[in-house]
Amino acid sequence: MNEDGVATTSSSSNQTADTMDSKEKRKHKVIIVGAGMAGLSSANHLAKNGCTDFLILEGRNRVGGRIVSIDMGPQKIELGANWIHGVLGNPMFELAMQHGLISIINIPKPHKVVAATEDGKQVPFQILQEIYEAYVCFLRRCEEYFLCQYLPPPDIHSVGEHINLEVELYLNGVDCAKEKHLRKLIFDCLLKRETCITGCHSMDEIDLLELGSYTELQGGNIVLPSGYSSILKPLCDNLPKENIILSCPVRRIHWKRKAALRGAGGSAMTASASDTILEEDEDDGNESDDSDRTVTEVPVVGAAGDAQQDERKVSEAAQRIKTSTANVVVECENGAVYEADHVICTLPLGVLKEQAETLFVPALPQYKIESIDSLLFGTVDKIFLEYDRPFLNATISEIMLLWEQQEQQEEQNGEATKEEDSQWLKDNWYKKIYSFSKVSDTLLLGWISGQEAEYMETLSHEIVAERCTEILRQFLKDPFVPKPKRCVCTSWRKQPFSRGSYTAIAVGASQDDIDNIAQPLYSSPHQSKPSVMFAGEHTHANFYSTVHGAYLSGRTAAQILLTPDSPQEIVMESDSSDLSSWIQGIALD
Repeated sequence: MNEDGVATTSSSSNQTADTMDSKEKRKHKVIIVGAGMAGLSSANHLAKNGCTDFLILEGRNRVGGRIVSIDMGPQKIELGANWIHGVLGNPMFELAMQHGLISIINIPKPHKVVAATEDGKQVPFQILQEIYEAYVCFLRRCEEYFLCQYLPPPDIHSVGEHINLEVELYLNGVDCAKEKHLRKLIFDCLLKRETCITGCHSMDEIDLLELGSYTELQGGNIVLPSGYSSILKPLCDNLPKENIILSCPVRRIHWKRKAALRGAGGSAMTASASDTILEEDEDDGNESDDSDRTVTEVPVVGAAGDAQQDERKVSEAAQRIKTSTANVVVECENGAVYEADHVICTLPLGVLKEQAETLFVPALPQYKIESIDSLLFGTVDKIFLEYDRPFLNATISEIMLLWEQQEQQEEQNGEATKEEDSQWLKDNWYKKIYSFSKVSDTLLLGWISGQEAEYMETLSHEIVAERCTEILRQFLKDPFVPKPKRCVCTSWRKQPFSRGSYTAIAVGASQDDIDNIAQPLYSSPHQSKPSVMFAGEHTHANFYSTVHGAYLSGRTAAQILLTPDSPQEIVMESDSSDLSSWIQGIALD
C-alpha cells in the first residue's frame, strides 16, 4: 500500500526533495510536517484565510498519510481509512457532500452474516443474534463508566476483563455445555473484531474507565462510492503545488526557547526535557498525526565518522537557530534546512513513540514524552483476496470464523521465552482473522490486529493467500474453494511513516495524555503564538483514531495561528433550528 502496506509507486506533480535546492534556505511563516489529513486540513484552513506562506514537508512520495488506495481488478480498494464515521457534525461527511462524493439515495446492500465453527458447522442465526445483542449491551455498560460516578468491580481495569466477567455471568445461565461453548466462541470472535475497531492487540489493553471518552457521531459508517481516498482531491486542489515537498522526511525540529528561567539569578540554564517550556499557556486543541520524519535507518550507530558528522550537523543547525530571526529551524534528512515562525507537527503517534526524544531540540517536556509512551498505537491490517470467479453463496455477505481458543504460552505458565512466543505466533497468527467479508462477488476482505498482524507483515503475500484458502475451505466445508489470483496485505506497523494504525487509550492512560500531546510549545512565556503545534488523530480527545479527529485538530492548529493577537468580539450564528447540531458545531470548532 505504497508506504502503507503494498509496494506500489505513485506519481505526483508536487515538488520532491530533488527539485528543491533553490528553496533550501527559504523562510516561511508556517511549516507543516506531514501531508496526512491533519496536515492537509491545516494547509487548507491557512490557504482559505489568505495565508499562503506555508510549506508542507512529507516523508512519503504521496499525500494522504493513512488514507491510500490502489487499483485491484476493476475497482479501487482502500488500504487505510475505510469509512466516514457518523454524519451529524462530521466535517468529512460535509466535505464529501459538498464535492458530490456521496449518493444520498444509496440503497444499502443486503447484509447476511453467517458464523461457522472450525469443523464447518454453521451457527443458527438466532443464536448469533442473541449473543451479538448481549455483547453490544456489555460494551455499552463499559462505556458508561466514563460518564458515571460508580466504580467497576475490584481488580477490573480493562474493557476485556469487564466483558469477560459479564460473559461468564451470562453463560452461567446456559445449562448445556455444548451450547455454552458455542456461545463463548461467538463472544471471543466479537472481542477479536473489537480489537480491529479499537486498534489494539487485546481488549485487556484498553482502559475501562476511558472507553466512553471516544465520542461516536450519529449516522453509522458511510462508504464513499469512489473510495475514501477520493476525499484527498478536493483538499489538494486548494493548495499551491509548490507548497508541498514530497519524499522529504524531517530529521530534527529546532525550536527557540528562552535559555534562562525567571529568578535563576542570571545564570543560563541548560535545556532539559523538563524545563523546555518555561510557561505553558492553556491554548489546547492542536494535534499531531503526520508521517514526515522517520528515516533513522540511514545513520549507522557506532560508526565514528557518521557520529561526528551528525554532531557537526546538530551544531550547524544550533548555530543557525541562534542567528535566525525565525522561531523554528527544520532540518531534513536530505540536508535541506527551512526556517519558520511556526511549525505544525502532524507526525503519527507511532512515529512520535520512536522518535520524539531525538526529533526535537531542545527535547520535549517530560510530561509530553510520558503521555506519548502511555497511549497505545496498535496495528490493524487488511487482507484482500481477489478471485477470477465468485464462489461464496450470493446471499452471504460475511463469514465469521469461530476459532477454538488456543491460549498463548505465557498465559498458561506465567513465563514464556521469546522463542516460544515466536513459535506460538508462527503456528497461530491466522486465528486472529475473525471474518472474511465480501467487498464484491470476487473480492474478499479479512481483518487482523495486534501481534498477529505484525507477524503477518513479515510473511509473503503468497503464504498469506495459501493460509486464507485453507481457512475458507475448512470453515465453508468446501475443498474446492479456489486460490485467489491476487492477495494484497497491508503493513502499517512496518511502514516507517506510520509505525502502526491508530490511537487507543491503554490501561493507566487517559484523555489527559491526548491533551498533553496536543499542548503547543512556546519559545517564551510572553509569546502570543506558539512556536510548535501538534495535530493528528492522536491529539483529539474525543475523536482519536478517526480521520475527522485528524481533520479537526489540523484546522484548530491553523486557526490558533490565524486568530488576531488582540481580543475581538466573536459573533456566533446558527443557521439551523436544530439546537443539538448548533451546540455540536461549537464543540467541534
